[in-house]
Amino acid sequence: MANHRLDAGPETVHWGFFDAALKPLLTVESGDTVTISTVSGMADQMPAAPLAVPPPLAAIHRSVTQKLPGHICTGPVAVKGAKAGQALEVRIKQIELHYDWGYNMIRPLSGALPDDFHEKRLIHIPLDKHTMTGRLPWGLDLPLKPFFGVMGTAPPSGWGMVSTLPPRRNGGNLDNKELVAGTTLYLPIHHDGALFSVGDGHGVQGDGEVCVTAIETGLIGTFELHLRPDLSLEWPMAETPTHIMTMAFDPDLDDCVVIALRDMIALICRRTNLSREDAYTLCSLAADLRVTQVVNGNKGIHVMLDKKYL
Repeated sequence: MANHRLDAGPETVHWGFFDAALKPLLTVESGDTVTISTVSGMADQMPAAPLAVPPPLAAIHRSVTQKLPGHICTGPVAVKGAKAGQALEVRIKQIELHYDWGYNMIRPLSGALPDDFHEKRLIHIPLDKHTMTGRLPWGLDLPLKPFFGVMGTAPPSGWGMVSTLPPRRNGGNLDNKELVAGTTLYLPIHHDGALFSVGDGHGVQGDGEVCVTAIETGLIGTFELHLRPDLSLEWPMAETPTHIMTMAFDPDLDDCVVIALRDMIALICRRTNLSREDAYTLCSLAADLRVTQVVNGNKGIHVMLDKKYL
């Protein structure tokens, strides 16, 4: 299978939105590998020397219009033969740091505690790719576990242009810290070609992403893209080397629990000869319901089950 490269720059990013009308920058065969670089941050979030703003990011600030509130995404990449109603299997092969710093920001009236913090705070965090740590201002070296906050396919054509901020059925701003290298993400395809885009690099994040931001940074990801005409999904799901995972997004966390848990029960039944009642019991005894994030409009729940129980 072929290997492709797509780097972030003024001609290869869309800022703040998903749209099925976007033209693909690259068309690949199912099974091909694509290495994609990403950038993060607005002009007023850039650091001072000696930390350096990457030239592609500076060029994007100068010449690309942010059409909706949201992230700088690289793409889209089309997969030949992809049809609406199928699924895209995204094997995350490798994730590397793209630059040597990230930022974290607190905004008043935002986050999990919108009324508790009244001043905006922006900090810059040096990243060490050799030790894979980020040095926080109070001296803590925090281990990095990089992942892409945004991975998504095109939304249905009827949605038009939508912000990347809330995660939806097409994926997008999942902010799921389990989606590291070695994990496989499955995304519903709503538009022919799939139109896969990626962005919102995170150096590390806790479940919840409570202050609105993780260590926001640029990353370079290598993805193997496979069509799955045998798989029909309403919501994204994923598989780590050890666990299966269902996901759901809604303003109400209770509704997220219902959707993600029903999907996990259905997934267990597909992979075993268990009844729905047995699968429900297994979830109660062995599955973990985790809060993905609570700060993106649509909140998130992911349900994880160790594959050894299948």
